[in-house]
Amino acid sequence: MAASGEPTGQWQEEVAVAVVGSCMTDLVSLTSRLPNTGETIHGHKFFIGFGGKGANQCVQAARLGAKTSLVCKVGKDSFGNDYIENLKQNGISTEFTYQTEDAATGAASIIVNNEGQNIIVIVAGANLLLNTEDLKEAASVISRAKVMICQLEITPATSLEALTMAHSNGVKTLFNPAPAITDLDPQFYTLSDVFCCNESEAEILTGLVVDSTEDAGKAALILLQRGCQVVVITLGAAGCVTLSQKEPVPKHIPTETVKAVDTTILHGLHHEETCCVPVFNLRASAWLTLLLPYIFNS
Repeated sequence: MAASGEPTGQWQEEVAVAVVGSCMTDLVSLTSRLPNTGETIHGHKFFIGFGGKGANQCVQAARLGAKTSLVCKVGKDSFGNDYIENLKQNGISTEFTYQTEDAATGAASIIVNNEGQNIIVIVAGANLLLNTEDLKEAASVISRAKVMICQLEITPATSLEALTMAHSNGVKTLFNPAPAITDLDPQFYTLSDVFCCNESEAEILTGLVVDSTEDAGKAALILLQRGCQVVVITLGAAGCVTLSQKEPVPKHIPTETVKAVDTTILHGLHHEETCCVPVFNLRASAWLTLLLPYIFNS
């Protein structure tokens, strides 16, 4: 049974974006510099935020105005309880946000220096227990959504099953292969209406070095040839490169250059003196701002 106890029916009819993916509690320490191996250093601030690629993408979609539902699994612990409450506060259906006693809520230990560089260790925990039975229970939402989004912070088999379920019901699929794996099942490409990765993920998937927009175009062509309908490779400050089966010539879309404060979290969403706050990493999901209007209008 879903954790939130929300009534069925209302959300299932309204959901436009279903996300099958991960939730991570971020334990963030801010320091002047990153520690060396075996070194203990003082930090100047600590806070707890809400992360995970799946949840970040779901929150971003919700803040873009879409009715959203997150299919995920958290631990039956304080982090899990807080996570469910925060999703609700962001207007996201938690009808299929499951809780388990068999693992803790996924967590990420993050150290960020003054330049915005970071070191991150994640423990996926309950995310890896999202399974076939959970997807079957959530099939009514996944199969009726306009768009289904998933990633690889849950088990690849679960993500692949979610893509298959959505694709077979005519739902547009958006797959973010992160964190990337070298032996990605070929079905991920053919089941993806939109395949969106960053440059480092593109390198892992194609074996090409991606140091420029031209390199990104070459990598995108390889991914397109594997069966994707649309490929987007994000390039940080350089924007992104995109192409599709209908328009197979790589197109560079630039973006405004901004000073990087932190590539892991968004400053300004928490009070200076608060140590436990609802911070979501929306920068990492900013590509949805470009892709969701395209998907809804195609």
